[in-house]
Amino acid sequence: MNSMYFTEEHQAFRASFKDFLQKEVVPHIDKWEKNGTIERFIWRKFGEMGYFGLSTPHEYGGLNLDFFYTVIFLEELQKINSGGFAAAMWAHEYLAMTHLNKEASEEIKQKYLVPSVEGTMIGCLCITEPFGGSDVAGMRSTAVKVGDKYILNGSKTFITNGVYSDYLIVSAKTDITEKYNGISLFVVDRNSKGLTATKLNKLGWKASDTGEIAFDNVEIPAENLLGEEGKGFPYIMQHFASERLIMGINAHARAEYALDYVIGYMKERVAFGKSLDQFQALRHRIAEMASRIDMCKEYNYSITKRLDQGQYVVKEASMSKLVSTKMADEVIYDALQFLGGYGYIEEYPMARLLRDSRLGPIGGGTSEILKEIIAKMVIDSKEYKPAK
Repeated sequence: MNSMYFTEEHQAFRASFKDFLQKEVVPHIDKWEKNGTIERFIWRKFGEMGYFGLSTPHEYGGLNLDFFYTVIFLEELQKINSGGFAAAMWAHEYLAMTHLNKEASEEIKQKYLVPSVEGTMIGCLCITEPFGGSDVAGMRSTAVKVGDKYILNGSKTFITNGVYSDYLIVSAKTDITEKYNGISLFVVDRNSKGLTATKLNKLGWKASDTGEIAFDNVEIPAENLLGEEGKGFPYIMQHFASERLIMGINAHARAEYALDYVIGYMKERVAFGKSLDQFQALRHRIAEMASRIDMCKEYNYSITKRLDQGQYVVKEASMSKLVSTKMADEVIYDALQFLGGYGYIEEYPMARLLRDSRLGPIGGGTSEILKEIIAKMVIDSKEYKPAK
């Protein structure tokens, strides 16, 4: 592993986390994939081990570690062949908890962030709506202030942890006359009256609960506002950079897992008197796949370093997600082909991996949207700045 980025402490963490996943998670994966539900005990075990507090300050029970610990967390989760389980974990820690860490009041942090670190509460982030995915500013959900509370109406969709989470970080318009300056963020309790969730049946990510959420006159205490009213849009945009980098890291990790599996298979599979790894045509395709993975991985590590140094990497993170997710889909497609008929059989990992990977170019901003964002920065010299 590249010592430019990873220390001996990082390596020890990787070995420990990998061992934890093999002992505590892998034996249950097939059951969770089949049932579409991740049992609560594993969340508590993650909390007990400190895995939900990697980026959270010490005063809230976290470890306050650099982002390369997050890279290790993400990479190893991609290598147990359940994109749904991985998504449930990182969506809790790096979507919901990020907003609690950055925008929540002290009272809200004690009520929601601390138990999130402990794994006794699960969170989700609700931004995407049925009538507009990547068009965040065009959301229709509203939160009207009445006295000491807000009245929330609207709907969200494609929400990871949207059915079984304990709280929801919800974006809504608090000023319908404003496009970008009228959006606010709130913490909403799962048991709030008027909140309903419907589980969606997906192509992949079977272990995770992806939901469509409806809000019918849901009352939110005014103190559940995150940050300042009307600042929701820049808050969301600011954290999109880390989310997109996370998805880029996920992509290079699952592609690497697919390649490692295929190389092992080729060493054992014999055709025409020799193992598959001795056929030049196949060897050269492997060389191309490995090169593409390594290029994405090295780029993602360099962006992680800059993010850790406090740089605003929205362009680079967008490029990471755009290129890495496309690469992963293509590498995994080829990996399945290398297995021949076995690649199409569920007992082998490639069928699930292919389905799970396909969400990469969609979630967190589609590739088409990312291309336009990148084009604006590269061609039009547009600057995106972090929230003040």
